[in-house]
Amino acid sequence: MKKVCSALMTMLAVLVFSISSVFAADNINWDSSTITVIGMGSQPANAATPVQARMLARRAAVADAYRQLAESIKGVDVDAETTVENMMVTSDVVRTKVSACIKGAVVVSEREIPGGGYEVTMSVPLFGVSNSLAQAVIPQPPVVEPLPTPVPEVIPSMPAGSLQGGTIIYTTIDSGAKSPMDAIGGYTGVIIDCRGLGLKPVMSPVIKNDKGIPIYGHKNLDYDKIVSDGMVGYASNPGQASRAGSHPLIIKATSLMDHNANPVISTADANRILIENSTSNFLNETKVVFLR
Repeated sequence: MKKVCSALMTMLAVLVFSISSVFAADNINWDSSTITVIGMGSQPANAATPVQARMLARRAAVADAYRQLAESIKGVDVDAETTVENMMVTSDVVRTKVSACIKGAVVVSEREIPGGGYEVTMSVPLFGVSNSLAQAVIPQPPVVEPLPTPVPEVIPSMPAGSLQGGTIIYTTIDSGAKSPMDAIGGYTGVIIDCRGLGLKPVMSPVIKNDKGIPIYGHKNLDYDKIVSDGMVGYASNPGQASRAGSHPLIIKATSLMDHNANPVISTADANRILIENSTSNFLNETKVVFLR
């Protein structure tokens, strides 16, 4: 009987954790790079005056918002393998910085609720130069590693337009002609289309070619720029991908790696991106968007 009760308790704990994780994930908006929660509070019955009752309800709402922010932030994926909670467990420095980030949350809006309640909406940015989560959890590499060079034995793909009549036209190498190694130029950014693959947003993703070679990661970028703007933007469709500029190179991901966090593209497409970046510099400027 004890074993049965113990098993039931374990199952209940897992269920509660799973439900809380789902709710926490709902508070993270990867498209706008913010964590936003709504705290709720009620007026105590023993308040001396209506004003005191309202103030105590607001205090309770703020406390509830801080609690939700802490839960949501712990569940943020820093990279494919690490959550904020993992980093807080292993580093006192990270734990202190994350706590400061939560305490610095901004009140977005607040209102009284008819019947004696109070509602406070609070937010923390994932990225930014002021009180962002990125400042607390993204490690600064000792040196900036150069972006890799194109794989020499693979012909780079050729851009085949971008949007034509609302339809995305991806790069191609099936024209029968060898693609030039020279940059075409003029590209303002790159969009990696991962729709339908189950992409998991993370703060520090990596783009890999189909040989498993990373072609874009935080070690290749200026640390201050990553903290300020993030490495990539997440969007649901090309119309929301303004981060990539007015003339982006659009690439279709072939698969995902590392718990679905990192897009994989063909080596031919990876070569094309690296060649175009050599003149347009959009990777270094983090003009990268993942569609999901």
